Order: sequence, then C-alpha cells, then structure tokens
Amino acid sequence: MNGLLIAPVLLPLLLGILSLLLWHHVRAQRVIAVAGTGLLTLLSLRLLIGIYRHGIQVVHLGNWEAPFGISLAADLLGAIMVVLASITGFAIALYSVGANERQRECFGYYPLVHILIMGVNGAFLTGDIFNLYVWFEVMLMSSFVLLALGGEKPQIEGGVKYMALNFFSSVIFLTAVGLLYGVMGTLNLADLAVKVRGTESTGMLVVIGCLFLASFGIKAAIFPLFFWLPASYHTPPPAVSGLFAGLLTKVGVYAMIRLFTLIFTPDLVHLHGLILGLAALTMVTGVLGAAAQFEFRRILSFHIVSQIGYMILGLGLFTPLALAGSIFYLMHHIIVKTNLFLIAGIVHYRFGTGELKSLGGLYKTAPWLSLLFLIPALSLAGIPPLSGFFAKLLLVMAAVDIHAWGMIATALGVSLLTLYSMTKIWNEAFWKDAPTPPPPARTDQSTILMMIPVILLATITVVIGFGAGPVFRLALAAANQLMNPSDYIHAVLGVSP
Repeated sequence: MNGLLIAPVLLPLLLGILSLLLWHHVRAQRVIAVAGTGLLTLLSLRLLIGIYRHGIQVVHLGNWEAPFGISLAADLLGAIMVVLASITGFAIALYSVGANERQRECFGYYPLVHILIMGVNGAFLTGDIFNLYVWFEVMLMSSFVLLALGGEKPQIEGGVKYMALNFFSSVIFLTAVGLLYGVMGTLNLADLAVKVRGTESTGMLVVIGCLFLASFGIKAAIFPLFFWLPASYHTPPPAVSGLFAGLLTKVGVYAMIRLFTLIFTPDLVHLHGLILGLAALTMVTGVLGAAAQFEFRRILSFHIVSQIGYMILGLGLFTPLALAGSIFYLMHHIIVKTNLFLIAGIVHYRFGTGELKSLGGLYKTAPWLSLLFLIPALSLAGIPPLSGFFAKLLLVMAAVDIHAWGMIATALGVSLLTLYSMTKIWNEAFWKDAPTPPPPARTDQSTILMMIPVILLATITVVIGFGAGPVFRLALAAANQLMNPSDYIHAVLGVSP
C-alpha cells in the first residue's frame, strides 16, 4: 500500500522526465502520455479501494516520523481526488493525440502535463501545510507555461492575468503559513489539528483562517476574486482548457475543505458563515456572467465559477450530509466540466469558431456530438437522472435539515439559470439552422480520436447518475472522516487526539 500511496506523485514525475528525454520524439511522448496516465488511473483506483477497505494510509518519507518529517497521507477524500485527477489526465492525453497540436507538442507540452498532474496529486496527498504550498507552486509554474505555450496574443494576455493574481494568492498563502508556524510551532496538518484545540490564540487563528480563505478563494475562483478565470481559461488550446477546468480550481476547493474541517473548525473560528455567504455570491455572479456570454468556452468558464459556489456550499453548511454533497459535486463536476470543454474544442476544430452566432445546425451535421453535448450539459444543469441532479439534491437536502431557506432558493435559482445557459448553447450551436454561408467543416481521423475521451467521460457521468447510491455512500464515508478527524490524526501521528 505504501507504494500505491507514493505512485500518484512519483509516476507522473517519471513520465515527465522520460518525455523530456524523448524531446524530439513526439509520437513516443504521446504513447507515454496515454499509457502512463492509464496506468496511473488503475493505480489510483486500487489505492481508493484499499483505503475504503483498510482505512487511512500514511507514508513518512525517509522514515522521519510526523510531525518532524514529510508525510503523505491519504484518506477517502484525498484518494477520491487522486482518482479524478488521474481520469482527467488520461482523458486529456487521449484528446491531445487527436488534437495533434504539433507546434505545442514540440515544446514540452507532455512533460508539462505530467508535472501538472504530479503537483495536483501532491496537493491531494500531502500531510504538511508547507508542502501544500510547494505543490501549489509546482502547479502554478507548469500551468502558466501550458497557458502561454504557443505565444498567441490572447494566450499571453490571459496568462498574465492568471499569473498575476495567482502569484498574489501565493504571497497570501505563504504569509499565512508563516503566521501559523509562529503561533503553533508546527505545520503538520494532524499535529496542527491537535494543537489548535488547546491554544488560547483564537483571535490570531481567525486572522490566519481569513488569510487561507483569501488565498484558496483566489485559486478556487470564488467571489469576488474570480475574474481572472473567465479572462484566461478560454484562451489556450481546448485540451489545456479542459485540464484546467477539470482540476485547478478544484485543488483550491480541496484545500479549503481540508483546512476548514481539520484545523479551522466552527468551534475555533467563526468563518463558516462567511463561506456560506461567499458560496451564494459565487453561484449568482458566475451564472449571471455565463448568461451574458455568446462564446462557447467563455460561457463554460463563467459556469466554473458558478459551480464552485455549490462545492463550498457544503463546507459552509458543515454537516456530514452537506460535506458528502460537496464531495459528490466535486466528483460530478470534474468529469462534466472537463467533457464540456473538450466538446467545445471539437466544435472549434471542426468549424473554426466558438462564437455561437457563427454556428448552427450541428444536430444535423454532427448528431453524435450533439448527443454527447447534451449528457454533460443536462447533468451540469441538474436534470435527473444524471450526476448533477443527485449532487444538487444532496446539498439542498442538507440545507433543508438546518433550515437554510435562502441558500435553497439560491441553489435552485442558479440551477435554472444554468439550464438557460446550456439551452442557449444548444439552440445557437446545435438546433438553429446553419448560417449562410455555413462555416467550413472538417471531419478526419483526428476528430474521431478526440471523440473517444468525450465518450468515456460522458459514460462516467451516466454511470455516476445511475449508480448514485454507491457513489453517495462513498462520499458520505469521506465526509464522516472529515467530520471526525481522530482517525486521520491517529494514522499520521500514531497517537489518539
């Protein structure tokens, strides 16, 4: 099991190094990417199964026991996120082979993707808050280069906005880490969870908690610091957009859930009410921004913001059912949003544009693509029996339990506006008659290869919907671990809290 716990970090590193060694052999890099991410997915699934059966797993690197050494710790939430990251990486690798972006593949595209996945998995598995910062920086460096790779003007503009605000977020993060170490004398997450319960510096913890909330909020693109995301995510190639949309903001959400259930709990800092308000504002502003757009990927970018609000809603409500809803929503959204961006990329590849006014008639010219769009689009809007319906249902049920009627109204209203946005894309791009003259279309082997990961992700969306019972039980088990962190503390420190 120790090898499985290290594999999600070590394997992408080795794949990245091997791809660098094969710099001038793009075909070999493609094979390595597909085979390597496929193997990573299988290992991640095995890790999740092992943790579900045998409990939380911990590795102390160099045999230095916590809290003095570097620890990797995987509970159910961390293992679930690693599986989702691996599936996303596999889908992006397949899609990239079809997209055939040779001008980018020749300049380190595949090594950067592997390093990005390594950073994401490292963030999900680290047991130390300083190393969480380190993994964030690994992600930031590789994602910025991927965003700007190609050197086109929109990419550079989007990359500058992305880099500037995320650099600011990193400064806040590092400041909070320094203050936390000054107050508590440790940065190991489990050790912090023990020591904060005996501290008298609750006022300082509130300040530090606000700093972490600001830092993770920027990375997760919550209100009011979300504007960098819709300004940048539509600018890179579709494969990069899909990778970013599926994973990067979710690392910020994961970090918020991890710290605000383990360290900054409601009995120590009264910030969960603030998180609840930010969730509502994030949902509303994101969906209103999407409703005003008429470009495929810009609409989807604003919807990332809106859907982040649902994910942190469960954290704000802070009940086992609410956290289970947030985890279920993460599982649903990573798959669905990645898929929608990949579909937008196929539309752009075939017709040379993502502007809805320049598209039309795709249900006739691309019927299979139309069906594959409807599955994640309706799931995002929460239409049963797809995965998004059950994710939203869990959050609404959790809000009903504590009589949060305002949040219920907000969540349902935003869901209706989400359906409106998805209907707008359907009407403009797929249903209306093709414009005159119609945009030149191309269908080749690359288009067929790009469809394979779309079909895979759409199938997973349907499976999550029809298998909502087992998925919910998994999410609830992960939520119960978060609400009762004694098992995590005991696994890392070897002592009961």
